[in-house]
Amino acid sequence: MERWLKPAFTLIGMEGSTADGPGFIQRLWESANSRFGEVAHLAKKDENGCPVGVWGAMSDFTRSFRPWENGFTQGLYLAGVECGEDARPPEGWTRWDMPGFVYIRVENDAPDVFPRTLEQLAKQGLPLAGAVHDLTDPTTGKNYMCFPIQRLDE
Repeated sequence: MERWLKPAFTLIGMEGSTADGPGFIQRLWESANSRFGEVAHLAKKDENGCPVGVWGAMSDFTRSFRPWENGFTQGLYLAGVECGEDARPPEGWTRWDMPGFVYIRVENDAPDVFPRTLEQLAKQGLPLAGAVHDLTDPTTGKNYMCFPIQRLDE
């Protein structure tokens, strides 16, 4: 578990909801990946030209970036890529302006990472300050879960 400060940033992706039924996240990723060429030019890139982050971002239904409701079972999901703050989504894509947070970033390398990390945060007295997000680092291929513990604009 590492603390990671991530200032506010912009995502452009495909948005869905748990109301879309089982498997909606996989369908979103299939759609976003098949149409990535439409937003590739908007992706924020590192010094080697590689996108800096591919995100599975989550929010409550109010788009306040609070945790999913009803025991983390109901909410919104955006399968997206980190973009510059001036990026505008093409038709069929959605823009989320993500608030900055201090996260606990944990490599997502086991099926129990989510409940185990929630348990560790509770033991340390660190409540969630927002929704948990998935992050893939395209340069390493590593997947992370990002648990927000402090919102930077509050």
